[in-house]
Amino acid sequence: MFLTGGVSYFREEISQWMRPEVPALKQLPDAATSAARAVVSLQALAPGASQWVIELAGERTNVVAASWRNADDHGWAMLAPLTGHAVAARETYGGEFFYYFHFSLHYLPRVAARWLVGLATMFMLVALISGVITHKKIFANFFTFRPGKGQRSWLDAHNALSVTALPFHLMITYTGLVTLMTLYMPWGVESASHTAQAAQMRQTLRAEMTAFLPAGAASGTATPLAEVGAMVHEAERRWGTGRVARLILDNPGDAASRVTVVRGDAARISVSPRYLVFEATKGTLLQAKDHSGPAAETRGVLYGLHVGRFADVTTRWLYFFASLAGAAMVATGLVLWTAKRRARQPASERTAFGLRLVERLNIAAIAGLPVAMAAFLWGNRLLPLGIAERNDWEVHLFFVAWALTLLHASTRRVRRAWVEQFAAAAVLLATLPLTSALAGGRHLITSLRTGDGVFVWFELALVMLALVFAAVAAKLARGR
Repeated sequence: MFLTGGVSYFREEISQWMRPEVPALKQLPDAATSAARAVVSLQALAPGASQWVIELAGERTNVVAASWRNADDHGWAMLAPLTGHAVAARETYGGEFFYYFHFSLHYLPRVAARWLVGLATMFMLVALISGVITHKKIFANFFTFRPGKGQRSWLDAHNALSVTALPFHLMITYTGLVTLMTLYMPWGVESASHTAQAAQMRQTLRAEMTAFLPAGAASGTATPLAEVGAMVHEAERRWGTGRVARLILDNPGDAASRVTVVRGDAARISVSPRYLVFEATKGTLLQAKDHSGPAAETRGVLYGLHVGRFADVTTRWLYFFASLAGAAMVATGLVLWTAKRRARQPASERTAFGLRLVERLNIAAIAGLPVAMAAFLWGNRLLPLGIAERNDWEVHLFFVAWALTLLHASTRRVRRAWVEQFAAAAVLLATLPLTSALAGGRHLITSLRTGDGVFVWFELALVMLALVFAAVAAKLARGR
């Protein structure tokens, strides 16, 4: 959760890298023009849909994501921001896979997975609080590091990692529970389910938490849309240029249609919804959601702190490194747990099955996960472009590679397994930019020439991570 959640702070950039066919945006297009052209495309792609959703391009996204739904069908397409034409790109989940995996675990049923994640998060929160209380010298130990002292060095590293980003760890753990609070604590709304005001309460709660409001029934009378660009201009007049993120068109082409223009979350901490609702056939403003109640705004701020959509590049990197510190804190704790028990194990006795099992699980969880994440990126470049359900096969490769790391750890000596898996992660990440260039991606030199910063920095980050894993593998290989 820590590692894939930390990576998710750059999910938009990962998605751009995983669609090398889509060129980088040199400048942001006019939001009103881009929205109007997307509407024209949707009129051709999904003329009978009950809802259209248009996610506009922004500073971190280079496509317009358009989706639609009917009573029994849905679809989506990527559109060029300047022209509105459909963009031909490889099928991939991109960085969204890591984001949704870190709290939904992909293959598990959604509700069960989120309850499991919530349980783990609650244990994490209890561990953090109790750790501060019970470790009386935790802050003094932060300034103590004794390299080359075996288990003592691991404990020093664990203490340092725990304290360095402790405020972040407390914040991210608690706010992670807040993001799914209505799943874990639904009784406030359910307690009113048998009252006359229950439906109104649920609708009010939904309006405080999301811009996706009930659409209402269509009239059956075909009526053309008013100028959508004018609605976007009105929203920008209120919020500022570049603040519009999404348009939701309910019952498009019908006399009862409406357009909801939604403000983006960038440059504001709270994710409480801000939106304007227009009568779609006349362009008349029906509703303006400009503020939320104290409870909803508190929830919006806590949620916003967790997802970090407000953050600039520097803040996202701080979030990322703090998340890596959290992952390392957990990893060092896992290693110390097995090291202490192995130290107490008499040399003449056979190692207990439980200890051997946990040692192998640690290898796959700590060293194997980066191998699996690298395999996911390799699959993006090497899988045939025309294969059916290509995006799912990228994910299958992730889990197959992860399972193979557990099989490998089960058949090798513990130290050799650690060294080999960290070395494998280093090799996979270091050679990925070259493989990407040869397999239909963009060459790093080409990205430098065209000023595509996302590709340049992403591939440089892959190489830097490879060097880190290589150093860890070399250190382990030299150790006793």
